[in-house]
Amino acid sequence: MTGARRRIVRLAVAVPAALAVLVLALLAAWRLAAAPAVRGEMVLAGLDAPVRVVRDATGIPHVFAASRRDAFRALGLLHTQDRPWQLEMNRRIVGGRLAEVLGPDALDTDRFVRMLGVRRHAERIFDTLDAETRESLRAYAGGIEEGIARLRGRPWQLSPEFLLLGVRPQPWEPADSIGWATMMAWDLSGNHGTELLRLALLERLSPQQVDELLETDPPEPLPDPRPLYGGGGLARGTAAALAGAIARALPATSLDGLGSNNWVVDGTRSASGKPLLANDPHLALSAPALWYLAHLSAPGLEVIGATLPGLPYVVVGRSDRIAWGFTNTAPDSQDLYLEQVDPADPGRYRTPQGWARFETRRETIRVKGAADVELMVRETRHGPVISDVLAPARQTLAAHGLDSHVLSFAWTMLGAEDLTVRAGLRLNTATDWPSFLAALRDFRGPQQNVVYADVDGRIGFVAAGTVPIRRADNVLAGRLPAPGWDARYDWIGTIPFEQLPRVEQPPDGVVVTANQRIVSEDYPYRIASEWALPYRSDRIRRRLDARPKHDADSFAAIQADVASPAVGEMLPVLLSARARSPLGEQALAMLRDWSAALEPGAPALAADRAEPLIAVAWIDRLRREVFIDEVGPQLFAQLERHRVRHRALQRAMTPGGDARWCDDVSTPAQETCDDMLTRSLEATVAELAARHGSDPTRWRFGEAHPAVSSHRPFGRHWLLSRLFDLRTPAGGDPSSINVARHDPWDAADPLAVHWAASLRAIYDLADPDASRFMISSGQSGHRLSPHYGDLARRWSAVQYLPMVTSRERIEREAADVLTLVPR
Repeated sequence: MTGARRRIVRLAVAVPAALAVLVLALLAAWRLAAAPAVRGEMVLAGLDAPVRVVRDATGIPHVFAASRRDAFRALGLLHTQDRPWQLEMNRRIVGGRLAEVLGPDALDTDRFVRMLGVRRHAERIFDTLDAETRESLRAYAGGIEEGIARLRGRPWQLSPEFLLLGVRPQPWEPADSIGWATMMAWDLSGNHGTELLRLALLERLSPQQVDELLETDPPEPLPDPRPLYGGGGLARGTAAALAGAIARALPATSLDGLGSNNWVVDGTRSASGKPLLANDPHLALSAPALWYLAHLSAPGLEVIGATLPGLPYVVVGRSDRIAWGFTNTAPDSQDLYLEQVDPADPGRYRTPQGWARFETRRETIRVKGAADVELMVRETRHGPVISDVLAPARQTLAAHGLDSHVLSFAWTMLGAEDLTVRAGLRLNTATDWPSFLAALRDFRGPQQNVVYADVDGRIGFVAAGTVPIRRADNVLAGRLPAPGWDARYDWIGTIPFEQLPRVEQPPDGVVVTANQRIVSEDYPYRIASEWALPYRSDRIRRRLDARPKHDADSFAAIQADVASPAVGEMLPVLLSARARSPLGEQALAMLRDWSAALEPGAPALAADRAEPLIAVAWIDRLRREVFIDEVGPQLFAQLERHRVRHRALQRAMTPGGDARWCDDVSTPAQETCDDMLTRSLEATVAELAARHGSDPTRWRFGEAHPAVSSHRPFGRHWLLSRLFDLRTPAGGDPSSINVARHDPWDAADPLAVHWAASLRAIYDLADPDASRFMISSGQSGHRLSPHYGDLARRWSAVQYLPMVTSRERIEREAADVLTLVPR
């Protein structure tokens, strides 16, 4: 090689290397410059006295303040330092202002939220709150505003989202916190979607078949809805289109994913002689995590746990006296109504008393890169008109001759007396069972199973929240859209707080809630009909009963349990299949060997095994093969995302079950359930081989089934998602205690887990500082921060961080100390 050539080669190597070094150096410099101030002294206007913020090595702040007001103001600043983009997104969701920064793709969501009137509702609620709660919200908003002002003066400290989208952080107001609490309630509510899904299924199936797919507890046979709508109503295809339009605008969380686990034992069941409490809320995974861990200490306030950026309180956690945890009761708190519009005057709609006028208001939505959109919102006595804001819904109604009908929406969270934020403040300052109950009396929803334990040894639970009462002659019972002109379908009140489900000092010393049915058949009110199947609650009970005394480590082992009772029910069916190919035979042999070595009825879906991947993917495919021909692709996708049909599939495939499901109605042949088993097995192994290689022994469940904490909105971008999303191996399924819920209709990643335990916490009331917790990402929302995803692997491995409030230990283990001083 000549000297010239050598120089060219050296340059060809050196220039890219130099550019790479330069890029890395610039990123390192930006990372240092963008880091929030965590040491030294900082002025925070509005404080009454200095506040000391001590962060540990993982970035968890311990706030020591001279007043509760100062503690809440400091938390507002900390949320802004560590989660500025999350706050910005939360505020824009509440106000229906996403399209201002995300463009037309966000218009449907903005229209829907404006129709609900979340921000307007929050402003009205703020004016009705007591002075103490208003002061806490103002203090928190003031801390956020001070943090935003600092960011405006230091744009290099903004997280990358602001720079990439050209967004400047906007002010936070107290009403935004109330609105965010309402949006969190939306994430835990979903009955409106079930009503439309059930109606859409009735267009294709018999009421008996719909009851099999959307079973209720107790069983309630569906009436024929057509006579209820006066012979008209929603014609074929209307309900399916409406359900799809609503899902696209503001997707409701999967019912299998929005659950949670909590349980508590008293001193007779613990090694220490004092209560133990565990909680793991199952919510959509995100990067950064939904939760932000924090400790607030001030006179009358000593609380540590998980906060939500946007709210000034610890939502789930402990004080120095009590601990509490939430699971979703999943009440039927929403109803849809078909309203008849006066053909002679479109400004009126029909009521039991005659024609009434719509209440109307105009909204203007600004759209990035496009013209403003004007929105007319109409409201009925039941609530806002949901069909007005969804163009596909309006077009579908018109196409089916229903121009004279609209669909309105009733929801308990849009009521006039929503004091949920006051409940949050009072829960943070509660010291015993009576003050705990007094706090939850203000809680509106959606209804939650709140378990309790205290240092004096008391345990209990109450299902707190607003639940509507429906008339005895309401034959729809919230399961289908109701005729709005018929008074039989109106709500007639709410369940009194004193009559909500409650347990105090249970005789066996144990309380378990995991979204299962929590009331007996003689309970006088109807709370819900779609309770979760008791897979998780029964499994938790079984694990608790397996030993006489428990400690925090045994509770942690229960939270890590990936056994699947649902797969256990299906394994005998799968193992009865006949394969047609060598690959299918090999997969079946692996399942047989795996099954023989497992706990009967509860196979562990471990991330490092191949067999759980075969079983879960096969069951997904079998469910599709069995039901999709009768239901149709669009509705089947909605059905799958709503809730996995474990029991319906098991019943269809079990000898003596309804084998009619197994016949593929799209073919002239008469298929059997054995045919479906073979066909689905071969399709499954072929797809797995295409994705993961031809050797099944090298397949790993956790690699194909990762927990994906998705960034909003960059998780939808093919390149940015690689930079901002967090992926870790996951075991389990929706029936496991360690829940993992995937979307089989995600073509790119059909086994990726999007719902899981967003937070895990264990509280030891014998030694509160021995309590522990963990979130799914890290404390920071800044992609360049070392705390953006530093907890993800530990969360995946079901490890924990200490939940410490001891001042001496906190100071001894401090990583950073920041003093906030008044101006």
